[in-house]
Amino acid sequence: MNPQDLAAKVGEVIGTSEWVEMSQERINQFAEATGDHQFIHVNEEMAKMTPFGGTIAHGFLTLSMIPYLGANGGAPRIDGVKMGVNYGGNKTRFIAPVRAGKRIRGVWKLTEMVEKRPGQWQQTCEITIEIEGEDKPALMCEWITQYFV
Repeated sequence: MNPQDLAAKVGEVIGTSEWVEMSQERINQFAEATGDHQFIHVNEEMAKMTPFGGTIAHGFLTLSMIPYLGANGGAPRIDGVKMGVNYGGNKTRFIAPVRAGKRIRGVWKLTEMVEKRPGQWQQTCEITIEIEGEDKPALMCEWITQYFV
C-alpha cells in the first residue's frame, strides 16, 4: 500500500496482533537483560503475598513487545520502504498488570500519517495492549514511526 492510501485510513484500526503468552521465562529473561530483579517479577513465592497473587511482567517488557506484536499484527505495509525507525512515544500509561502466563495482543489505530518531507512519512498510532480475558488493557500509548520510501 502506498503512504497516501494508508493516510486515508486515519481513524481506523489498521492491525490486531495474535495473542502472545507472557511466560515467567520471558519475564525472567527481561529481568536479566535489564537488571530489574524486583521480587514482584521474579520471585513467585514472595509475589503470591501481594495483591497480584503472583508474578507480573515488567511494564517496560510489555511496552517492548510493541515491535514483535506489530510485526505480527496484520497492519498494511507501506510499499517501497527503505527504512522505518521509532521516533518516540507519547501518553504511555501502564493501566493493568500482566500476570505471568497471561496472553497479550496489540491493537493499532492510525491517528496520523503525514509526509514530513519528500519520501519521509511519519505515522502515529494509538496502541492498546490487551490482556486476554481482562476488562482493562495492560498499556495504552501513542507511538510514532518514521518511514523512508
